[in-house]
Amino acid sequence: MEENNSVTRRWEDLDIDILVKIFQSFNIFQLTSGIACVCSSWRMACCDPLLWKTLDLSVTRSNFIKIPLEPYVYVDAPSDKALTRMLKISLSLSRGNIRTLIFHFYLYVSDDQLTYTAERCPHLRRLVMPAWNRIKKTGICKAIRIWRELESLTMPSIANPPYLLEEIANNCKNFSELKVMGPFDNYFASTIITYLPMIRVLSLRCAMLVKDALISILDNLQNLEVLNISHCLLIEIPPPPAPRRIVRELDQSILDKASRLREFITCMKDSCIMCQRTRNDEGLMRWYKYEEGLWKVDEVSSLSL
Repeated sequence: MEENNSVTRRWEDLDIDILVKIFQSFNIFQLTSGIACVCSSWRMACCDPLLWKTLDLSVTRSNFIKIPLEPYVYVDAPSDKALTRMLKISLSLSRGNIRTLIFHFYLYVSDDQLTYTAERCPHLRRLVMPAWNRIKKTGICKAIRIWRELESLTMPSIANPPYLLEEIANNCKNFSELKVMGPFDNYFASTIITYLPMIRVLSLRCAMLVKDALISILDNLQNLEVLNISHCLLIEIPPPPAPRRIVRELDQSILDKASRLREFITCMKDSCIMCQRTRNDEGLMRWYKYEEGLWKVDEVSSLSL
């Protein structure tokens, strides 16, 4: 329309690059709110790969309650439906361009949701997935077989790690970074040594760490370059009937073994708030008690969110 020599422009006529720049400032809720349905130009901008290098779901969490039986959490239906909707829209708009996938620590994904996601972002390189109470062995293994380009994983400590790490060893040839958010014992250490001997970066921060497991890691992972044990509850388990004891200071033999690493990150100070929290939680952090997003922190820059 022209009136008094002025021209009124329509939103859909805005340059696509400018639209993409605007949409880059949007969070996942805004990107999946329906803006792609405004017009063809907006949909084209919403599908730009620049918007979908990372699918960050760390801004949303499940509405759940703890229960005494497996999977030990109950997620209500509206919460599940909201996540499914968000995944469907995001994965449709992303067109397979997602390289980093981040779940909230308390976002409980189902097998179907994980499989659906894996099939639609097959080129994933980094997965941050600390909680998987509702995901069974078949679900996570199927996803790993799809994610053959996976290089980095943040995961919880699990009772039976071999099946997962074996899948990674068999399918993810460029895998190099692992962060374990939970207790780390000799069994877990031996599993990593067996299946991921070439790993270069390992973070065990804020976890209960068995001293013998630490020694095994240092002795056997010859390609390890970076090890983060900041704020860990380091424990020594002597032969029965002697009780386990907390190690307050790293001995010289451990420091000597770690001297070959490019980075050995530690913090075992009584004055450190995070060290105090790990001890109070007995090496199994209750992140819900602390500042929102604290679980994302890591002293290793490539693992921090």
